[in-house]
Amino acid sequence: MALSFYDISVPVFLRGLGQLSHVLDKGLAHARSTGLDPATLVEARLAPDMLTLAGQVQRASDASKLGAARIAGISAPSYEDSETRWEELEARIAKTVEFLKSIDRAQVDGGENRPVVLKVRDTQIEFTAQRYLLQFALPNFFFHVTTAYAVLRHSGVPVGKLDYLGRF
Repeated sequence: MALSFYDISVPVFLRGLGQLSHVLDKGLAHARSTGLDPATLVEARLAPDMLTLAGQVQRASDASKLGAARIAGISAPSYEDSETRWEELEARIAKTVEFLKSIDRAQVDGGENRPVVLKVRDTQIEFTAQRYLLQFALPNFFFHVTTAYAVLRHSGVPVGKLDYLGRF
């Protein structure tokens, strides 16, 4: 059986967000068990010029909802990047998941050649939906999910590769 365009997009974003939520749960449990203020983790970052954990979660949310919306030819909801508390990060993931689950397979399948145009600063980048998904949206999404994992790991949260990968 061949994979559909939907199969390589929406479910992949949903699984990644599920694992992001899982590592966040482990981060909160670690903070509670060690007496660490969870706000310390929300504001943690790997390097001074990188986004905080909150920023990584926000970008993973954006990459998945915008990625799926663009390949489906629909508009994505706009979320303010105002999350400063753990519960708000979890809520951001939950509403992104809710949006992704609302995308029907028929909106995505068959749209592989749909044009996707990104405006980046003064440049316009043109893709087919398939090229956009495989060469931009998915790598961008996984960059931010991975970086959120790395921020937590760097901050002492006991997460490992299987927390990132999840159950099969």
